[in-house]
Amino acid sequence: MANEDTAETPQGEQKTTSDVLDSLIESAVHEMNRERSGLLLSGLSAGLDIGFGPLLMAAILTLSPGSFGDLTTEILLASAYSVGFMFVILGRSELFTEHTTLAVMPVLDGQASIKQLGRLWGLVYVGNIVGGIAFTVLAIILMPELGVIDPQAFETIALKLVTHDLLWLFVAGVFAGWLMGLLAWLITAAQETTSRLLIVWVVTATIGIFHLPHSIAGNVEVLFGLFMSPAVTVTDYLAFLLLATIGNAFGGGFFVALMKYSHVVRGAK
Repeated sequence: MANEDTAETPQGEQKTTSDVLDSLIESAVHEMNRERSGLLLSGLSAGLDIGFGPLLMAAILTLSPGSFGDLTTEILLASAYSVGFMFVILGRSELFTEHTTLAVMPVLDGQASIKQLGRLWGLVYVGNIVGGIAFTVLAIILMPELGVIDPQAFETIALKLVTHDLLWLFVAGVFAGWLMGLLAWLITAAQETTSRLLIVWVVTATIGIFHLPHSIAGNVEVLFGLFMSPAVTVTDYLAFLLLATIGNAFGGGFFVALMKYSHVVRGAK
């Protein structure tokens, strides 16, 4: 494929959008062909690592003189939210809403089947959710001895995600998935570590500052609220998880995977 849109590589070479697409397809096909245990463990690792973002958010909300609605506090919280994503993405663990969403591309390209896509999504998603649950339980056990987090902070963070109607959860989830799919595309184009860090911060902090529902990070946020506050119910948690997951998958799969694939392929003709 040939396309004039390019991105700089660390060596100063030009990387076309076709190169980015090919790299993403190659990566997705490789992940689809991995052993089940490898995918599950990678997803588990991502679910564990991403929990540090919500935990740091609770610590900042406890220690900060401000609260939600205060500009400085919002920026600090959004930056803390992005920390978990940095751990996961730069550590190359599998996150349901990042590269796995773009695994739609090899299906569109005829290099993989829907069954293979479902296998990849299922294993990574289960690993992410179980990892998030494990992190939450471990953090709650450790929290009293840490002495830096007010349990009320967990309730405040969780309520930002669950006090919305179901339509909002789905639509906002679409935007979050859209941004995460875009993140995977931009990281592949950027290549260089410093640029990747900045991209991860900009994109995920945007999700954080708008309080968009990310199914995997939000899994930990809402679980903390569920375990620490009677204001968050099991129904709240399940509704959030279901609609955020569907919205994330649709947002990344349609607005990034399908759109990017279509415009690159059509641009090459």
